[in-house]
Amino acid sequence: MRKVSIIGSGYVGATAVYYIAEKNLADIVMVDVVEGLPQAKALDYLHAAPMRKYSVHISGTNDYKKIADSDVVVITAGIPRKPGMDRMDLMKINVDIAKKASQAIAEYAPNAIVIVVSNPLDIISMVTLQESGFALKRVVGMAGVLDATRYRYFIAEKLGVWPGDVMAMVLGGHGDSMVPLTRFTRVNGIPVQELLDAETIESLENRTRTGGGEIVSLLKQGSAFYAPGASVAKMVEAIVKDEKRVVPVSAYLRGEYGYNDIFLGVPVLLGKNGVEKIIELELTPEEKAALDDSALHVEKGVEELRSFYSPG
Repeated sequence: MRKVSIIGSGYVGATAVYYIAEKNLADIVMVDVVEGLPQAKALDYLHAAPMRKYSVHISGTNDYKKIADSDVVVITAGIPRKPGMDRMDLMKINVDIAKKASQAIAEYAPNAIVIVVSNPLDIISMVTLQESGFALKRVVGMAGVLDATRYRYFIAEKLGVWPGDVMAMVLGGHGDSMVPLTRFTRVNGIPVQELLDAETIESLENRTRTGGGEIVSLLKQGSAFYAPGASVAKMVEAIVKDEKRVVPVSAYLRGEYGYNDIFLGVPVLLGKNGVEKIIELELTPEEKAALDDSALHVEKGVEELRSFYSPG
């Protein structure tokens, strides 16, 4: 049986565990600094196993050593921004959390593929890569999978069709600067432009960019976790089953699309080795300009990171 470890037992991490278990993909280890939290949630999941018919083993721990021999490790640990906390304060705290987690992964699960979920995602992915010392293909951020599924749902809702018939591609940073690629969006093979007018498509693209914020505003406290958890499970499945899925993720670029030394959302071939290939699409000038703007936002974040962080 494969082994997947989830670092962080909050809403996103715990929901990802649920979806992974439901698919019977792997035994799961939940890790958290809060004593009793991962142990309690793991036990609760096991109590549901006879009814939900999953046969994987789920355990909770406060000890990083228990992630040993994991095939995949998912980092969801981090804190949300609190009242009075500026962006830099938040980044410093989450970078420190990711630094410790990444060092533990390198020590105890040196052969794992790492999926980064914690925000700011593209920045935390960079820290994870540097602290783990892993090969570039073995650290991947969960960005476009989530953004694309939101775009797919909004299109399906507008058309009144089954969401599974909608396929979409979203590139760029994980935030307001993301780039939904309408030209690569289909409804059971039909270009979405054949079904919706330009104004409607633009409104759906904008809603996709602010989809996470829409949920935050409704919740008042907290953020989305069902769709992020499902997105994690999809990526884990592609890796442990070696499915060779073409999905948009945050990957480290070395010249692809004209960018260097940043994590950015692009389509990749995802399999047992992680990012097995970065797929370069031929973009129109307008699409490339939008992606350039998104990359600029990520590069600014990297510069902020360098102002206070050094690897090791």
